[in-house]
Parts: sequence; structure tokens; C-alpha cells
Amino acid sequence: MANGVLIVESRPASPDELAAYHDWYDHTHLPEILKVDGFVSARRLESLDSDTFIVIYEIDCDLEAAKAALGLAQSTGALSRPEHVQLGPPPTVRYFRQLSSAE
Repeated sequence: MANGVLIVESRPASPDELAAYHDWYDHTHLPEILKVDGFVSARRLESLDSDTFIVIYEIDCDLEAAKAALGLAQSTGALSRPEHVQLGPPPTVRYFRQLSSAE
């Protein structure tokens, strides 16, 4: 069972970079994140009414430990720099702790 999720909202740097943005996310970024301890799955979603995309990363360990592991991966170069992602304003990054679930 997941302890929580990381949700990242981002946009391509420009409409012309949309295909490259998706390619980088699907073939570079997601595989890198899923190698980080605690991150067990990822789902990308597209907004129906804007140029915004989100990715939901499921985390199966303590959220503070996952944040630390992700920070270490960034600082050691295990994660590549964002490509084709709008950086001004930067992507929105939020961690959420699971309270309950139902199926």
C-alpha cells in the first residue's frame, strides 16, 4: 500500500516542443524517478482545459525518506536536467500523505 504520492504539474516549454516534452518525460524522466528508492509507479495525465500535465508518483515508504532519496538523486546527477519543460514559472511539486483508500 502506498504511503503517499508526489504530484508534479508541468508544461512544455513551448507548443513546438510538445512531442519532445512527452518523449523526455516517458523515456528519460519517468524511468529515472522509478529507480529512486520508494518510488514505485508513475501515471501521467493531461488536463482537458489547459496545456498542463501532471504526473502522480506513488511512494511506498516514509515520505520524508522518499524526499531525501529524490534530493540525493538530483544532487548526484542520477536524474537528468529537465528538457523541453517550462521553467518560468517552474513546475509545481507537492507531496501528499495517504489518509484513507477505498476500492
